[in-house]
Amino acid sequence: MAHSVGMLGQECFDLKNKAIAHLLDYSFIDEIPTIDYSGGRRSTEGYFRFQEERSEYLKKNSMDRIRWYLRSDAGENRENLKIVTHPEYHCPSKPDICKDAIGQYLKGMHEVELGLAKAISTILGHEETYIEKEFKLEAGFDMAILNLYPPSLQSKGSIGLAEHTDPGFFVSLIQNVNGGLQILSHKGNWITVHLPRNTIFIGIGDHLEILTNGKYKSHIHQVILNNNKVKRISMATLHGPSLDTFVAPTPEFIDESHPPNYRGMTYKKSLKFNGFDEIDVQSSLFQFRMSLSL
Repeated sequence: MAHSVGMLGQECFDLKNKAIAHLLDYSFIDEIPTIDYSGGRRSTEGYFRFQEERSEYLKKNSMDRIRWYLRSDAGENRENLKIVTHPEYHCPSKPDICKDAIGQYLKGMHEVELGLAKAISTILGHEETYIEKEFKLEAGFDMAILNLYPPSLQSKGSIGLAEHTDPGFFVSLIQNVNGGLQILSHKGNWITVHLPRNTIFIGIGDHLEILTNGKYKSHIHQVILNNNKVKRISMATLHGPSLDTFVAPTPEFIDESHPPNYRGMTYKKSLKFNGFDEIDVQSSLFQFRMSLSL
């Protein structure tokens, strides 16, 4: 266990170079119930076969907990459904099998979230429950985003989703085909992420970067369609603190040589910082950094 956690710590530190962690390589996962990856993936695919409920989930108000979205232009090509999954699970009622299978997958991923929090807390030299308590993960605001990217021949550009980072503690991803996801390396090169079948991609979120004052970096990534011969379907889950959690750099990462690089605020305020709704889960990390020099 100690060796496994040490390796994870080095990989998190190296995220400015590699930006991913292959979660299943670490022994703390053995303590977590088996996750039905295939059930979650198939159910994500299944949702997009049903057309009749789309309009029901168009934007209604700022407190939406389910929202459907479609964009097709040079800057973005995708259809997606966003659902708040924790602390209360929201999902379209039809088809029933999709709602149940996605719910089971997300229940397993919440256990992964708590396991990963324990491992990273240990890496940081704290008790296992440190991050769980700091982020109030038992009431954490988690969001699942079901994405459908068209084949490149049917798109209006090569970009499925423009470069960005994700708010929260970390983001997890499953998808039906390999390819499409790219990570920006510390040298400024785009690296294609290869995900074998039944693999979960794990990436660090903005708020772990803020908590560690930039030691662990939130990765910049994008989705491209250049080589999409078939539609690509994925489910990204953003695992966040509770909405009322105030996140700021902790004292352990602040000294004369490393002053605070981010100003703190509640997770709720950060999600709404640029005029977005909570369900939009848009990053405001850049503004957090820049605000210090204004």
